[in-house]
Amino acid sequence: MKLLALCAIATGFVTSCQKEELTNEIQTETVELSKAHQIALWDAGVNPNGAKYHSLQHPGEIEKTNGILSGDIFMALDQLAEQALAGDTNGTKQYRTRNTVSQGRTISVVGFTGSGFALTNVMRNGLQRAVNTFNAQNISLRFNLRFAATTNADMVIYNAGGSGQGGKAEFPSGGRPGKFIQIFGGMNSLSSNVNTHVIIHEMGHAIGLRHTDYARRRCSDGGNEGSGAPGAIRIPGTPSENRWGAPGLDRDSVMISCFGNEDGRISNFDRIALEYLY
Repeated sequence: MKLLALCAIATGFVTSCQKEELTNEIQTETVELSKAHQIALWDAGVNPNGAKYHSLQHPGEIEKTNGILSGDIFMALDQLAEQALAGDTNGTKQYRTRNTVSQGRTISVVGFTGSGFALTNVMRNGLQRAVNTFNAQNISLRFNLRFAATTNADMVIYNAGGSGQGGKAEFPSGGRPGKFIQIFGGMNSLSSNVNTHVIIHEMGHAIGLRHTDYARRRCSDGGNEGSGAPGAIRIPGTPSENRWGAPGLDRDSVMISCFGNEDGRISNFDRIALEYLY
């Protein structure tokens, strides 16, 4: 059984994958969401039920980002406003366009080694294998990895500390991948294969992939993450799940919202999805 929750983010969207409660990188407030923010979340394709105001801070940033957390999706307030205003003259939004990386892009990736956020050896090994996996695909994107104490890169993977297991990532924006990927400290106690799986998953979010089981999560409350007006668009050539959760779901997908004893490999339908997008 896949036991641990994975996460997704969009620039402004943050999604987390973990076994235990969120680490103190996210501070929870008890203030109820305003009606305007609830409506904006629905319009952006995020379920506002149970959503709360949160803030988080990445390495290299002086100020925290204020936003809203719904389940495992975080959306910055300024990004929420941008999402609400996005769209064509008919009021529709092109979710895929907003959340994919420009074709043919070479993505600079940093495995962060700076004080307080340095990846452990098992995390570094998982990241190297994850990058190798993406570069082995027949896609137009290429990933150049280096390990350094800098955030000067298209994508920065760092150790968020704590005892949780999983991670968080950001969806792309403006043709660029989501920049920051957090790997929770508890991943250091898991195998290299599981670290590879989690990092591939989070990098998948950073280039625009949603959870394969977004409509009925295999973890947590099993709820729908929400699609809203932008939608969570099924990629042609991949299976779809019916209302009872069978038989279409690709249960080997690296983008399933939970993980357990993984082998660090992507599924055939994951490859099809990447090739279709890129």
